Amino acid sequence: MGVSVDVSRMAVQCAKYIIGQVNPQMPRTFGDGIIHMSHFDAMVEHDAPMHVRHTTKMTDVEKTIGELIAENLVDNGATLQMGIGNIPDSVLAALKDHKDLGIHSEMFSDGVVDLVEAGCVTNHHKKVLPGKIVGSFCIGSKKLYDFLDNNPFVLMGDVQWVNYSPIIAQNPKVTAINSCIEVDLTGQVAADSIGTRMYSGFGGQVDFLRGAAICPEAGKPILALPATTKRGESKIVPVLKEGAGVVTTRAHVHYIVTEYGIAYLFGKSLRQRAHALIQVAHPDHREGLEKAAFERLKCMPSP
Repeated sequence: MGVSVDVSRMAVQCAKYIIGQVNPQMPRTFGDGIIHMSHFDAMVEHDAPMHVRHTTKMTDVEKTIGELIAENLVDNGATLQMGIGNIPDSVLAALKDHKDLGIHSEMFSDGVVDLVEAGCVTNHHKKVLPGKIVGSFCIGSKKLYDFLDNNPFVLMGDVQWVNYSPIIAQNPKVTAINSCIEVDLTGQVAADSIGTRMYSGFGGQVDFLRGAAICPEAGKPILALPATTKRGESKIVPVLKEGAGVVTTRAHVHYIVTEYGIAYLFGKSLRQRAHALIQVAHPDHREGLEKAAFERLKCMPSP
């Protein structure tokens, strides 16, 4: 199954009729994606280049967020999970001075390859499959696919195992780094929708944030976002847009990071949460957020 084991393995196990597309350009990976041809009812050959992920140039805001996380929240020997997008990529780009990092992530892309080549990723301290990068699917450039091909350093697993929080939590210093769309002043997080409009799926965000939270060895569940939209609207808001889905609840939120700093919310009152989030909001919006917090909570935000 190459770069996409995720739910495909389970689909093969459950399907009544199985058709396999054989592409010689698909990287051969180790793990749960190796299935003998005798299990297929039909096979179709299709020689085509792999889909390449098109990236945009990182902004200064995204670079600042990545540096804040890398310098303040990622320890040497940490086991990393990253979501997809420029913010997780910016964190990886800022980790070149770290040592003995491990990877246990639903997905990963080119940034992990760069860290392996720099000697930063060894997987030495991992408890679950030490010495191996663990993932469920990958998307990236030809460089990533060449790295994956026939590489025993990488194991691609069934998503129900890779994303199982108790498995994730067995690793040391689990650091889950995900992005989101909007956060309200109590810590409710929207990550898949803008109001009623669906923007994306949220993948394993909740699984890995929980896995990091229950990690007995200094786990860190992190959500990151720019303080404002391209239109200058605050992404830290009094209440989420009407119809927006709450992906990560305020009961599960720990770290919220913007280019203005890091807010730690876990175990805090609503009053304290509002204060912490206003401190990392864009300065132009802080006064308005403070007034909105007073109207909602009937008290001034305070640490």
